[in-house]
Order: sequence, then C-alpha cells, then structure tokens
Amino acid sequence: MTGQSVRADDLIDAERATYRARHPRSAALFSKADHLFGRVPMTWMTKWCGGFPLYLDSASGARITDVDGHDYADFALGDTGAMAGHSPPPVVRAVRHRIADLGGITAMLPSEDAEWVGEELSRRFGLPLWSFTLSATDANRWAIRLARAVTGKTKILVFSYCYHGSVDETFVVLDDVGQSRSRPGNVGPSVDPTGTTRVAHFNDLASVERALGCGDVAAIVTEPALTNIGIVLPGPGFLSGLRELATTYGALLLIDETHTFSAGPSGMTGTEGLLPDILVIGKSIGGGVPCGAYGISRSIADRVGGLARRGLVDVDDVGGVGGTLAGNALCTAAMRATLGEVLTAEAFDRMIELGSQYTEGVRAVIDQHGLPWSVTQLGARAEFRYADPAPTTGNTSAAAADSKLDEYFHLYLANRGVLLTPFHNMALMCPATERSEVDRHIYLYASAVNDLVSGIPSRA
Repeated sequence: MTGQSVRADDLIDAERATYRARHPRSAALFSKADHLFGRVPMTWMTKWCGGFPLYLDSASGARITDVDGHDYADFALGDTGAMAGHSPPPVVRAVRHRIADLGGITAMLPSEDAEWVGEELSRRFGLPLWSFTLSATDANRWAIRLARAVTGKTKILVFSYCYHGSVDETFVVLDDVGQSRSRPGNVGPSVDPTGTTRVAHFNDLASVERALGCGDVAAIVTEPALTNIGIVLPGPGFLSGLRELATTYGALLLIDETHTFSAGPSGMTGTEGLLPDILVIGKSIGGGVPCGAYGISRSIADRVGGLARRGLVDVDDVGGVGGTLAGNALCTAAMRATLGEVLTAEAFDRMIELGSQYTEGVRAVIDQHGLPWSVTQLGARAEFRYADPAPTTGNTSAAAADSKLDEYFHLYLANRGVLLTPFHNMALMCPATERSEVDRHIYLYASAVNDLVSGIPSRA
C-alpha cells in the first residue's frame, strides 16, 4: 500500500457520503432489486464504487444522465461498447429503418448488410472471410475451436492477466514462481485451465517460445496490447516476434482487437502492420447493439472445408460454432452504419487527438507532484497506473493495482460529473467527446491529486 493510498483512506468516507447524498433514487432502486442476482442485471455492475451503481435515465453522444438528474461526461463508454458514442444518429436511423420500415430483426436469413460489413472488415483488417457473433467472447470461443480443428493441436497460448471475455481457457495466469494457475476468483471452471492453456508473459518472447516448444499449441491468442489490467503496450519487435514464432512452431496467431480498436480505424493490426491468421473484434463495431465478428484466412477456411467434406467437423449445424441470433439483420444493419458513418478514419483522427490531450494533461499532473505513477495512451484511450515506469507485463501491472486509490478517484470524479469505466482507470474518447469535457476531466484529476497530496478534501 502506498502513502497516497493511506491518505486516500481518510478522504474516501467524505466522497462516499457525498455520493449517497447525491443519488437517493439510484440507492432506492438498488435496494429494491430483489429479483436480480447481486441486485444488478450483471454481477460485474457491483464494481461501481459507492455501495451501489448509478441508474441510467438517458444517454446521448458522450454524455449520460442518471435517474437523480445528474449529468456526466462519460469516459467509460460501455468499456468500449459505446466507443461510437451513445445512440449515434446513423445507427439510430439504420436500426429504426430495419425495425420499423423493413421488419425482420432476426429471421435466419442473410441480409445485404452482412456482405457490406464483411467487405469493410476485410478492407480494414486484411482477412478475407468473416463470420458474425453476438459478442467478442463468442467470437474468440468459436475461433479457438476452428484453430484446434485445423491444427490438430489441443492447447492455446495466452498471456498472464490477459482478457478475452469469458472464454474458459483464458482464465489462467503465471504465479510468482512462473507456474501456471487458474486465475484467482475463476468461477467453477469446467476443467482446470492449466490443462487446456499454456501461459507466457507479455513482452517476453523467450517465455512464448518455451511454451510453443511443447508442440501442442493450436493458437497464440492475444490482444496487441493488454487492456484489462491497465494498458500494457508491446515493446519493440514483440508483435513481429509473435508472428515469426507462431509460423515456426505451426501455431496460428489470433489477434483480439476488441479493445485495441481504439488505436485507429484498423486497430493495431493496421498501425503495427500485423499479419494475423484470425482476428476477433466485438462491442464497438455495432454502435451499442450487441455484436462481434471473427475473420479468418482463406487457408483456414479451406482446411475447415476439407475437414467438413470428410465428415470430421460440423460447421453447419451443432458442431459448437454458431448461434441462431448471430449475424441477424438488426446487428448487421447497426454494424454497417457504425463502420460506414461513425467510426471513420476522420473520427479516429479527432478521437486520438483528444486522447493525446488527456494523456498529456494527466502526465503533467503526475510530474508536477513527482508521483511514482504513469499514464499510457492507446489511440483514443488512455489509463493512469500507480507505477513508474509503466508496466510491461500483466503481472507487473496487476501488482501496481490499488483498490483504495481507484475508489477515491472514481468517486471523486463521479461526484463532480465525470465517469470512468468501473473496472479500471481507462478514459475513452468517442466521436462526440468535446475538448471542454477533456479539459474538465484533467482539471478534476488535478484537483483530486492535490487533495490526495495535501490531505484536504475539496467540496463536491
């Protein structure tokens, strides 16, 4: 625990009291939610600080209003699910047209929009063939099945403290002595994930090669930068090294761009010139409508087709790949509008500029007070971490966590009209984010740090 964390303990009570006083209706709704597990629609919603989550009244662009009438600049943006902003007008028009004018939200029939989206994803990410899901979790799960099928190998390789949705095989980390273990808190795994998965340290090609040397890895599954344990950027040569090692050892390279899409219109695959065999993306490409997708090379498609013709895999029915709602007409209409009219190259230019403005402002505050902290930018998103220099592996980033400081900053900002994602300290820009909102966020961050250093609370 840091000295700042100890001091935060003295300030958190005041922020909690302010939070409770400002949000009586949210508190009342939470207390009456007797038929929801954990009193919330999804148990992770209990991660919001203050003892209860804010309840949503309305949202538009980069702003949210809660049921108590408080307005917020939203830098959480659905943890990238709303990276296009809340209810972007082109998506609203497309969804309304699909529902009200055309009908057929889901009909087990393809739509013209699906091919448009597949072509656009191919243009952006380089892989020629795409299939749709309702989440990045499903996209990862199904893509991993394909990788196992075509390679004949049973295991995957992931990085310690990675995140790829709720895919069972990825909840495994390296402990302090370098041994694989199920990630702490893993709920009822069907099998011990150390039996399905090999684990390496991010930015450590030697540990990757040791794992691949066992000869049983079907695919390296990775984000180009870790994003759910703080932002951990790849070092020079790491990503190209992964590509080389995958090829050398007969493994496929699966790149998950679900969060790293913030790097630009083609994600880090575009900015870093990556050459994945499989690419997964989700959340943001639907403008808030649940969706995901995975792209594969023609080689993989041909190999799957050969296995299918021999009766060894079933990709047309109940072989474990697919879902009747995936690729429905509503989702593909939303994806077409989002990719075609909202998350454009021009939009990313502005979002990344705002991300740089935020990063520079936060770094200036950290430097002003000589704090042993860092802030890391990944295109339109940035995150501060209680470590300096910035962590280079998932384990070192996990070790830098400080739940008390997180609670302090999240409550301080929420009490003054700024929302961060509840899981970590990420701030994300969307096309509707205003420069004044970024300035306000930096100002409040500076005020929070000043109070923390001085030990004197400000009035909310």
